[in-house]
Amino acid sequence: MMSMSKPIQRVFILGMDGAGNFIQNTETPNIDAFLQKGAVTYNAQAQSPTISAECWGSILHGVIPEKHQLNNDIAATQVYPSDSPYPSVFRLAREAWPEAKLAAFSSWTPINSGIIEEDLGIHKESLPDAELVGAIQSYLEQNNDVKLLYMQLDEPDGAGHKYGYGPDSPEYLKAISKNDELFGLVLESIEKRGLLEDSLVILLTDHGGGGDHKYSHGSDHPMDKNVFWGCVGPGIEAGAALPELFIVDTAAVAAYALGLKQPDSWDAKVPVSLFSKLGV
Repeated sequence: MMSMSKPIQRVFILGMDGAGNFIQNTETPNIDAFLQKGAVTYNAQAQSPTISAECWGSILHGVIPEKHQLNNDIAATQVYPSDSPYPSVFRLAREAWPEAKLAAFSSWTPINSGIIEEDLGIHKESLPDAELVGAIQSYLEQNNDVKLLYMQLDEPDGAGHKYGYGPDSPEYLKAISKNDELFGLVLESIEKRGLLEDSLVILLTDHGGGGDHKYSHGSDHPMDKNVFWGCVGPGIEAGAALPELFIVDTAAVAAYALGLKQPDSWDAKVPVSLFSKLGV
């Protein structure tokens, strides 16, 4: 554990799947208003290949896909090894705090079953987006003292595969706006419980789409690679610049905020100046 005098008591990682940076092209009033309080970029870089398991694996495990070796098939059929040299931020938290409340809510089941380790005593739920948010609201009512909570909503990616990705796809943009409403409900629950003042809240997506193929993703085209990423919390100034950021860095930011020493094996880095008031 790093000894740091800082007020962050818990971290929320709230994500939607397949939204790229297209929140700029549709109505997302809840996310926009929230991120005005902190740091945001619309040019964070997804990992390659720009596919869900590879990207969420990097977000949670702090390493590039070549290391964590996850893909959609593996995540759907195998359990992530609990003795991997590339632990998730959940495993770091559990090793530091055996009794802490940790929770993962994922609309795409393989994240809970195959990307986040088993047997760590993590509260896990996998449900469709709207039901999942209801479950998060219920959980927060009972567990004000949660230490780390992760959410993944899935509808933007589903709409992209069905209707096409990008700023000229109305049904896709509508799915992102619908997720914004759900994000708003979660953020409202966090605020209502008085947790905002001592929490770091990260909002992000894993990849975009429509680059090489209108109905898919996986390439290094900017439409697939460029994603939004933002965070709000103690020590993060409103309007703070985020120059170069890869989504793999999410794990480092979460670990740093919780006062956890990140493993030497991780590729993730805390962006320079992000926590300027905390001396980083």
